[in-house]
Amino acid sequence: MHIAIGLVVLVASAAAVAALARRFGVSEPLALTLTGVAASYLPFVPEVHLEPEVVLLGLLPPLLYTAALRTSLVDFRANIGGIALLSVGLVLFSTFAVATVVWWLLPVPFAVAVALGAVVAPPDAVAATAVARRIGMPRRIVTILEDESLFNDATALVALRTAIAASAGAVSLWDAGWDFLLAAGGGAVVGIAVAYVLALLRRRITDPVLDTTLSFLAPFLAYLPAEEIHASGVIAVVTCGMILGHNAPVWQSAASRTAERINWRTVQFILESAVFLVIGLQVSGIVTGAWESGLDHTLLIVTAIAVLLAVMVSRPVWVFGWALAGRLTGRSAVPLTHPAVVSWAGMRGVVTLAAVLLLPADTPQLPVLKLLALVVVGGTLLLQGTSLPWLVRRLRLRGPSRAEDALQKANLLTQAANAGLAALDEAIGPDTPEEVVRSLRDRVTWRTNAAWERLGRPESELATPTAEYRRLRLEMLRAERDTVLRVRDAGEADYSILQSVLARLDLEESMIDRFDESEDDQRPETLAGPVGAAADCAHLRAAPLVCESTEPDVCAECLAEGLTWVHLRMCLTCGHIACCDSSPGNHATGHFGASRHPVMRSVEPGEAWRWCYVDELLG
Repeated sequence: MHIAIGLVVLVASAAAVAALARRFGVSEPLALTLTGVAASYLPFVPEVHLEPEVVLLGLLPPLLYTAALRTSLVDFRANIGGIALLSVGLVLFSTFAVATVVWWLLPVPFAVAVALGAVVAPPDAVAATAVARRIGMPRRIVTILEDESLFNDATALVALRTAIAASAGAVSLWDAGWDFLLAAGGGAVVGIAVAYVLALLRRRITDPVLDTTLSFLAPFLAYLPAEEIHASGVIAVVTCGMILGHNAPVWQSAASRTAERINWRTVQFILESAVFLVIGLQVSGIVTGAWESGLDHTLLIVTAIAVLLAVMVSRPVWVFGWALAGRLTGRSAVPLTHPAVVSWAGMRGVVTLAAVLLLPADTPQLPVLKLLALVVVGGTLLLQGTSLPWLVRRLRLRGPSRAEDALQKANLLTQAANAGLAALDEAIGPDTPEEVVRSLRDRVTWRTNAAWERLGRPESELATPTAEYRRLRLEMLRAERDTVLRVRDAGEADYSILQSVLARLDLEESMIDRFDESEDDQRPETLAGPVGAAADCAHLRAAPLVCESTEPDVCAECLAEGLTWVHLRMCLTCGHIACCDSSPGNHATGHFGASRHPVMRSVEPGEAWRWCYVDELLG
């Protein structure tokens, strides 16, 4: 009973602190860790000992798996060189940099110093992702950091295992190299095999509950066999998760994907929050053990500071070294602001504290080594975690723009809608009711227009057609639900029928297109389309970027017909201005139909994107 109560209090406290951190824009890992530190010194809070098996077998696989599910396999392939330099090269570089400092300051064998270096070398996937989500960094940087943190744990754990064996005099350089190849290659093979076995099962499972249950088993089905053959369970889990996530639209039903996404987000939130709170709760016991270890206190403090500095300095040295080498050899022209952010985003976390617990009980200065690992975790979370947002702002790096995202989303939805409408035309049979076809066309058109309406800055305060539809339909659904609830409370219908009707109403409400609202739109100075699109379209290449127009910034057709437009477009052939497809008149498309002038440009303030009606491409 005491254990059950303790778990409930732990999860509830972690969720409450994380919620408050989100509410006030504070780093969740740092807030949770500091809360745990404060709680560890309270007399009524029991001392917490985190067993390494709990983390490595119970927490690490699901945390890595849920991150891998969201990782783009396409982006990973595009950035594999940089990711390998960080997740393998940097981890080994940091390992030996820290080992040199520890070996110089503490009376421990070099193999033990290397073991500690491996413990503190890998940045934490959870901490990096949490900070990146909160401050909004360029997507390429976020991708590299997330992918690096998925694979660097494997390098560190293999290095740790080799160092422990070396401290017992039972390993050679050949053995170390073989262990690394077996860990990487064996883990990847196991991950691929498990992913495709699960794919065979998923193709035959249509029940979202069963599919989600299978998803919960996936990280352990990959991790345990890999560890059993002394391969990397971390690489197995990450490989399995990336393959399953990439192929989910083909292997899973829509209902299964939705259920899996929601359930894993919940699991991720609970585990991440609890892990960092537990890290803080261990502080009191670890500090006391190191302080009473017999080592000179001044030397202990100096060593802790030196190790923290070695961890924080080795990353910029490695990252800037490769960045400058790439610029000198002409292989890379990445602006130095990117390496600056990557080099400072090195927060450590749960894997570091779990790995230090793997050290044998007879390891020299073990209590001190545990404290050093704790100092690295707390120091990086405090120093780098809190200053990283300032650095991003100082370097004037802009995260993903909501306006640019909206433009890309509208473009992609238009392409998908056109494909859907073409499929509809082919599927219509002689007995298909006209009202059904019209309803389907209206639904696709409404969804596409909803995306385009997020663009532009109309001076009018009138709501867009899609926003009005959403508002009115939500009012209708609220009234419909109230009626069903009155029937339920009066006992006038069977409960299972009521639940079915309520589920239908809930499903429709969840399907209504909702638009992200943000106080900071992060809109670029000029909203333009993708640069590469023009290369694929002769009309975009031939069309000018601007065109002289003698018409005022109004839609003359809308004025003549008494209509209100939403956004305005300009024909880049004749300069004619007309309203967009979201407007009731749809005069821009009408102008193309009459004139066959292929390219129109947005004339909304701050927008410079163009659209080719012939090839249906954004440029």
